[in-house]
Amino acid sequence: MLSQKNLLERRYAVLGRHSPLFYDEPLRLVRGEGVWVEDVEGRRYLDVYNNVPHVGHCHPHVVEALCRQAESINIHTRYLHENVVRYAERLTASFHPDLSVAMLTCTGTEANELALRMARFLTGGEGIIVSDFSYHGNSASLAAATTGLPAPEALGPHVRAVPIPDLSHAGADPQALARDYADRVAEAVRSLQAAGYKPAAILLDTIFSTEGLPLLPKGYLEQAIAHVRGAGGLFIADEVQPGLGRMGDHMWGHQAFDIVPDFVTMGKSLGNGHPLAALVTRPDYLEAFAARALYFNTFAGNPVSSAVGSAVLDVIEEEDLMGNAQKVGAHLQERLRALAKRHALIASVRGRGLFFGLEFLTGDGKPAKAETRHLINLMRERGVLISKIGPHDNILKMRPPLPFSIENADLLLSTLDDAIAKI
Repeated sequence: MLSQKNLLERRYAVLGRHSPLFYDEPLRLVRGEGVWVEDVEGRRYLDVYNNVPHVGHCHPHVVEALCRQAESINIHTRYLHENVVRYAERLTASFHPDLSVAMLTCTGTEANELALRMARFLTGGEGIIVSDFSYHGNSASLAAATTGLPAPEALGPHVRAVPIPDLSHAGADPQALARDYADRVAEAVRSLQAAGYKPAAILLDTIFSTEGLPLLPKGYLEQAIAHVRGAGGLFIADEVQPGLGRMGDHMWGHQAFDIVPDFVTMGKSLGNGHPLAALVTRPDYLEAFAARALYFNTFAGNPVSSAVGSAVLDVIEEEDLMGNAQKVGAHLQERLRALAKRHALIASVRGRGLFFGLEFLTGDGKPAKAETRHLINLMRERGVLISKIGPHDNILKMRPPLPFSIENADLLLSTLDDAIAKI
């Protein structure tokens, strides 16, 4: 077996030194089951970070579905196969009736790229509005609209970034805050128009995960979208992180708001680690686009991918994982608020369901970036995997597989309590 040092050197040689790894001491994982992962030395870690294995690492029902179909046939989507049709029917059934057709892709990047392409076609516009600390994919056009990660591409002249309201620290009236920040979207619309760009779309993650899970004032998102639609633009809801029951109260993050998107994009969790993603939209939008564009994706939504996607939906339903997210999420929010009373470092508790976080500020109110990084590595040493988000990297990012239990949550909480005390 390769030593850690030798494996790192070979990785750097073949993948480059800037291919990112978690933790000061990279973790070498070889096995996973449920909410647990195991390293090369046999040590187990509680996984409170990875949303890709949505229904748990190596769920037997998902693995069996993948293997069974792979033993039969796997072919691209220009042939007829029941798996593909049945999966698309099940997936679209979880949305508003207006959103009844799906276009399957392999990644969330592909889904967002396709949504932008369709929005430009349907509106005749080029302008894009995103939040001011966002990430939606790594294609060239999405990189030019990325505000939350370093990229050599400059923000495109056709892109406007808007700040997102957060009630966690705002002293203003929530309704006034919602209007104020929605007006900033209206300003972005006017700025695009003044520069000669008709708005095509506003692209938002409905829990604003990269931004640090801000607490939105009621009515903000609806007002913001109304400004864009009033100028002829469309709304793309990026559900890569908040979707598929993770929020507990709804199957999809946007369903918590009084709004129906024009496009919904998904990725990562649909296939529990298998490359499956999707765009769901209105049939008239698809018909108009498809009449002019021959879109197909050779491998997306193939029979194996569709079998895996259907198996993931089976597990969510049969194990009531959305109900579990609601129950365990409520338990976590209550205990995290109690934790915040014991530790001055914790400035706010964030999130919903099984996507939650803690904001850390120093005694003088500044983002505790160094302390957050140190804590993440302390937690790894104690056998619990978490990460960080937000513009200042000072918000813990905790987003476990959905079978996460009350017992798992209590282990996380006690470990956190001890580690924060060490900070």
